[in-house]
Amino acid sequence: MLDLDLLQTFVSVVDSGGFTRAGGRVNRTQSTISQQIKKLEEQVGRPLLIRHRASKSVQLTEDGERLLSYARRLVGLAMEASDMLSSQDLRGVASLGVPEDFPLDQLIQLLTGFNQRFPDIRLDTRNGLSCELNEHLQSRELDLALIKRDIEQGPAIATWPEQLDWVASPQWQPQQDSTALVVYEQGCLYRQRAIRALEAAGRRWHIAFSSQSLASIQAAVSASIGLSLLPQSAIRADHHIITDQLGLAPPAPTELALVASSKILSNIQQRLADYLVEHLHKST
Repeated sequence: MLDLDLLQTFVSVVDSGGFTRAGGRVNRTQSTISQQIKKLEEQVGRPLLIRHRASKSVQLTEDGERLLSYARRLVGLAMEASDMLSSQDLRGVASLGVPEDFPLDQLIQLLTGFNQRFPDIRLDTRNGLSCELNEHLQSRELDLALIKRDIEQGPAIATWPEQLDWVASPQWQPQQDSTALVVYEQGCLYRQRAIRALEAAGRRWHIAFSSQSLASIQAAVSASIGLSLLPQSAIRADHHIITDQLGLAPPAPTELALVASSKILSNIQQRLADYLVEHLHKST
């Protein structure tokens, strides 16, 4: 029988992207994490991870990919059972920051599911641009936050890669003199990426529409007001993905990172972090 503790370490290594990050997440040394992965590989009789020493990252083998889905389910069920048995002892408040363009239906499922599992924990959720959420983390106004950022920009509990695309309405036509942009307000990572890409391509640009609301950005794109740079999760059915019409380089990927304001989490904060990782890996 596979050791549940080893499976949890295996999932943590994959979610964190490496042994060092996983060690910080589960409060164990890197050497302990390495020994546990080695022990798990000995139990299954097959290598599960490929270590890249130069980048300190890991890559799943084919057997590792097959085991991961089972490991997630087993760890998730164990956590759910533990949460159920200990939920009466968990009372208090946890604060969470969520980026403005987080999918609304997914956010509703997340908040509803957490409330059902932990009815005695009050979840204080704040919505905003990632730069604002980062500031709230630094000032300890938030316990945890989901942040949009460049790949491997800093420490994180877990990360999820995010693909960006240039989008417009099917009726939109680029202007020769200046490219109209539909963007979030200043401080947004996507806005910065879009402007830099246009300037790198030698194209003039102007802000035709800006907002902090994802719904407003989506509506402006649908109304042919301009070109926008959006994650695939935010692209609507009536949007058209622009490929090479403007001579722009394909956008580099970003990531959604779960970040904490403190290295040491309280029991309530840890439950929230574990729930977020479990929920987001099921939906991605």
